[in-house]
Amino acid sequence: MTERSHDLISIGAFLIIIVVAIVLLAAGLIDWTLIVPVVLVLTGCLLLGLGALRPSTTQKYAPSGFYMLASGILLIALGGAWYLFRFNFLYSLALVLLVLGALAIAAGTRRK
Repeated sequence: MTERSHDLISIGAFLIIIVVAIVLLAAGLIDWTLIVPVVLVLTGCLLLGLGALRPSTTQKYAPSGFYMLASGILLIALGGAWYLFRFNFLYSLALVLLVLGALAIAAGTRRK
């Protein structure tokens, strides 16, 4: 029962993220081309929070907290790379490779 309520909370939070992106667009704070990167970054922040709240002992096929944190960091990096693509493609590539390298190191040094 609690897993179902967590799913509903996640859907509600995602809808609020979309509303925030639309309000930022309507206020003129972002361009229409930045709606998807803002949604990616805010969804990544949501996954970081959900990963931090996930207990260390999960159900059999449920994603672990580390997986949730890594997914959140990747979404934030992809949103940032999308934004940096406006300036130079190499900045986007460098950011994505930096995050992938850091996650590979973190996964390699992680103990079970």
